[in-house]
Amino acid sequence: MDAIRVRGLRKAYGDNVAVDGVDLDVAHGEVFALLGPNGAGKTTTVEILEGYRRRDAGEVSVLGAEPGAGGLRERVGIVLQGTGEFDELTVGEVVRHFARFYPAPDDPGEVIERVGLADKVRARTHTLSGGQKRRLDVALGIVGRPELLFLDEPTTGFDPEARREFWQLIRDLQAGGTTIVLTTHYLEEAEALADRVGVIARGRLIAVDTPRSLGRRDSALATVSWRTPDGGWERTHSATPTAVVTDLAARFSGEVPGLTVTRPTLEDVYLEMIGDH
Repeated sequence: MDAIRVRGLRKAYGDNVAVDGVDLDVAHGEVFALLGPNGAGKTTTVEILEGYRRRDAGEVSVLGAEPGAGGLRERVGIVLQGTGEFDELTVGEVVRHFARFYPAPDDPGEVIERVGLADKVRARTHTLSGGQKRRLDVALGIVGRPELLFLDEPTTGFDPEARREFWQLIRDLQAGGTTIVLTTHYLEEAEALADRVGVIARGRLIAVDTPRSLGRRDSALATVSWRTPDGGWERTHSATPTAVVTDLAARFSGEVPGLTVTRPTLEDVYLEMIGDH
């Protein structure tokens, strides 16, 4: 049985259909990234899976149970876009307090260290920066050793170094068997972490594939560009870029000035998909 199984999921707010017949499977131990523009339906979909919002129609199974069922919350970790405020408590106090909600929590001190807040353990949370507060949100989401972890825009406010450190934390959690559902607007984050990505637009899941193969980008034509002797630029699109580069090397008797070989990025494919919908 998959960690998540969804069939025909539908949710409407009056005449506005937010989720329109979504089918989705997420395997145990997988990192799955759900991508989509604001208002596309991804947040509503995730909130239904988390048990925060009721669906109008469809079948949903999360770890073999109905979302929000008794006992399920002990097995699921959730990192929302914003968590409650604990201004007068220290980082250590907040994480230790949340650890008591679970039957077999992780060590709070180790969790604080893993999210990069070891030097802030005695700091009151109102003194934390935006990125540090986000790390605290993540600590609260993983302290219960979840089998399934929902991460909603987890690295918002992180600087590039902190983001890379967080990516390693996600890889470590996956290596330990945690299934992860990630929503993010950072396409490089989805490409770095996800085994598969799904693209949702206007309430419909329009594509699911690996980041490498989404939109057939792995077989898309490569663009070869180079600088001409008169200082201009030329480019060509080819399914065999190595052959093009070999011909250019012979033409220039060695190094090709300004040579670049590129294929469509995940962002290129994603923007084309949502533009079509």
